[in-house]
Amino acid sequence: MSEPLTQPSASDPNEPMTQPVASVRAPSKYFVGLTIGYLGLYFALMTPVLVSMQIKAQTISDDPAALLQPVLSIGALGALIANPLAGALSDRTRTRWGRRRPWLLSGVIVFLGGLAWVAFSEDQTSLIFAWLLCQLAANTTLASLVASFADNVPQFQRGLGSSLIAVAQNVAILGGTYLTVFFVGNMPVLFILPGIIAVIAIVIYTFTCKDELPTYKLKPFTWLNLISSFWTNPIKNPDFGLAWWSRFAIILATFMFTTYRLLYMQDHIGLSLQDATAAVALGVLYYTIALLVGTAIAGRLSDRLGRRKIFVGGSTALFGVGLVILAHADDVAHFYIAEVVMGLAYGIYLAVDQALVIDVLPNADLPGKDLGVINIANALPQSIAPAIGPLFLGIGVSDNSNYTALLWAAGVVCVLGALAVIPIKKVK
Repeated sequence: MSEPLTQPSASDPNEPMTQPVASVRAPSKYFVGLTIGYLGLYFALMTPVLVSMQIKAQTISDDPAALLQPVLSIGALGALIANPLAGALSDRTRTRWGRRRPWLLSGVIVFLGGLAWVAFSEDQTSLIFAWLLCQLAANTTLASLVASFADNVPQFQRGLGSSLIAVAQNVAILGGTYLTVFFVGNMPVLFILPGIIAVIAIVIYTFTCKDELPTYKLKPFTWLNLISSFWTNPIKNPDFGLAWWSRFAIILATFMFTTYRLLYMQDHIGLSLQDATAAVALGVLYYTIALLVGTAIAGRLSDRLGRRKIFVGGSTALFGVGLVILAHADDVAHFYIAEVVMGLAYGIYLAVDQALVIDVLPNADLPGKDLGVINIANALPQSIAPAIGPLFLGIGVSDNSNYTALLWAAGVVCVLGALAVIPIKKVK
């Protein structure tokens, strides 16, 4: 068991604006609530990003890929704003209900309202503002959920918690994909039902988590402190910087495909909307099964061998292989093969990358600030992918359907991410 983590002094000039993490063992019921909370929130957040927003776009425009570009890009910028801002504000909140609960609940309720707006949007402008509100609200909840995780889970239980979060996220994606199969033409169900489930899940989480107010005073709030608390100098901490770029690369490559996965099945493979939705759902099922296998095997093997880089770099490169398979697929069977390859690769990645990141943190006793920087590598690609996707989709064609170029570009990004791991020195 790790030694208890010490609390920094409020007068310490180097103190980040995040709070000290937990040092007391979290009970089993907390992890049940954590899994439910993440499952519900990701179900509502990732279903539109990966599937249902592509269906919605086809009800508004004859060129859904072009319509999605500003909707998803601007929305993802909302995620970038909400994550650091909501996390810092929840640190400073003092209420009789705690400091995280007000942001958890208010965020998810506004998120539900935003999803209802998305469901009934009839033009691109309305959809842009509706999805921006969704991203701001959902990531307010997510930032508070991450902070609450640090409040409740000590260092020696973070591996368990991270594994449960990874499983919850991918099961949520699988469930959301199958939701679109059964309700492919019903916009209110596709968007509002996941939002209702998210509200219920977060309410359940708030009953299982501790939300105690700190006993000491934080240093005065300034915007400079807020901005600097989410910056880690990559020159002084090169291993952390390389880990950041590796994470950024695989997330960017993932969204370069998943943003257009349904459209890929329609335009590249040639399926109808109904058949494409069903094929994507089955592909995500295969992906999830392979991911769980990769996660179960790689985590234990990495610990036993005492090695991280070969797993992180190798899985990132393997994910790129899956993308290249997709680039030259011409039937559903090849699509399923690629999904299995990418699922296995991403499962290995999830099992080990978080451990690698923690191993190279500049300040392992106070990980909140630097993990906030890592979260930018998760959110930023969601804005960049739909912005650069049309550039590759439009190469040599007039209908934005060059998926071969898009997927090869994503594969190259994966290779760069794999190469970024090699110079890391703190871990093997």
